[in-house]
Amino acid sequence: MSTDIKAPVFPESVAEGTVATWHKKPGEACSRDELIVDIETDKVVLEVVAPADGVIEEILKDEGDTVESGEVVGRFKAGASGDASAGSKEETGKKDEPEKKQAEETRQPSAESGKSGGEPLLSPAARKLADENDIDPEKVEGTGKDGRVTREDVQSHIDSGKAKKAAEPVSGKKPEGVPVADVPTGERPEKRVPMSRLRASIAKRLVNAQQNAAMLTTFNEVNMKPLMDLRKQYKDGFEKRHGIKLGFMSLFVKASTEALKRFPAVNASIDGNDMVYHGYQDIGVAVSSDRGLVVPVLRDTDALGLADIEKKIVEYGTKAKDGKLGIEEMTGGTFTISNGGVFGSLMSTPILNPPQTAILGMHKIQERPMAVDGQVVILPMMYLALSYDHRMIDGKEAVQFLVAIKEMVEDPARILLDV
Repeated sequence: MSTDIKAPVFPESVAEGTVATWHKKPGEACSRDELIVDIETDKVVLEVVAPADGVIEEILKDEGDTVESGEVVGRFKAGASGDASAGSKEETGKKDEPEKKQAEETRQPSAESGKSGGEPLLSPAARKLADENDIDPEKVEGTGKDGRVTREDVQSHIDSGKAKKAAEPVSGKKPEGVPVADVPTGERPEKRVPMSRLRASIAKRLVNAQQNAAMLTTFNEVNMKPLMDLRKQYKDGFEKRHGIKLGFMSLFVKASTEALKRFPAVNASIDGNDMVYHGYQDIGVAVSSDRGLVVPVLRDTDALGLADIEKKIVEYGTKAKDGKLGIEEMTGGTFTISNGGVFGSLMSTPILNPPQTAILGMHKIQERPMAVDGQVVILPMMYLALSYDHRMIDGKEAVQFLVAIKEMVEDPARILLDV
């Protein structure tokens, strides 16, 4: 019996999605709960799995097509095997003949090379990934059936550093009025890739934040030596007891949590003409992924220990890398922390994450000569930046909030003693 394969029901904030990858072809057998298609929205990638053992009977929405919430993207035949499906397609008449022929041509390998007509056999997902990374499929070694190049093969090729940017020759013709010496020669490759829904959504939100908020940034610097000494002293015992490494992010989350309690306006948000003060601390942690910047949220950080925070950050990082973050994990948040220092940034002005009114930017730890009690001392210093919405937060509150974080980082006992 045939059933519809439908896109998931999107949340109210998501209008539509895009078919990202079909993991199965028409006539290809699949098991119950096996991933068959990915639907990308402007927030997350949603997975659609097989409802039972059977085959993909028909694909109605190809990769790159736009789909609405709950829209039918294909048809599934439960209980059928791959061969049975192929047979049933022949009985349906000429309607499916071109599709069957195409599938047969795709499955048929040439001798020894795993190529058809001189071209390598690629799955749709592999083709998409290769195109996005400007990879020549002929240079990728296929490990699939009959030498087929799978998505994993392309990813392995990228990870191993074999991928080289394809070069396109350009004309050396001299434009009129331009001296020969000024005409670029040689290879000048270009690559045009459609912006993903997630990246387009990020761009829109960042532009709106700059246009609609009275955004200012205040800076300070913090001596990281006390925190580094604390971490060095207890990191082995911490890992042994909790099974997770002690990082700086959890300590900054705890310091931010305490500072947010003291300055409620920094933990607030703007809703139209209303100012919403939150009686809890849900802190978003910016995480970089291949698809773009995502901000999963740590809920009720006041009730979390350092180990709980570290474990959650590792979990979110893994999910972001695999594209498994759920919408509920990125929804809400009363404050955000972004750590550009992991990429080497010495100083930056982070952009607000609406409707939040403030975001903390951490940066690279850099040894610098500092004056301490009349002496020049080399200390590991970090610049901190707090961007805030001046409509909600006065400069005095912003500076005092940042100073409170600085004091707690330089003297971690303040967090425990609440001073």
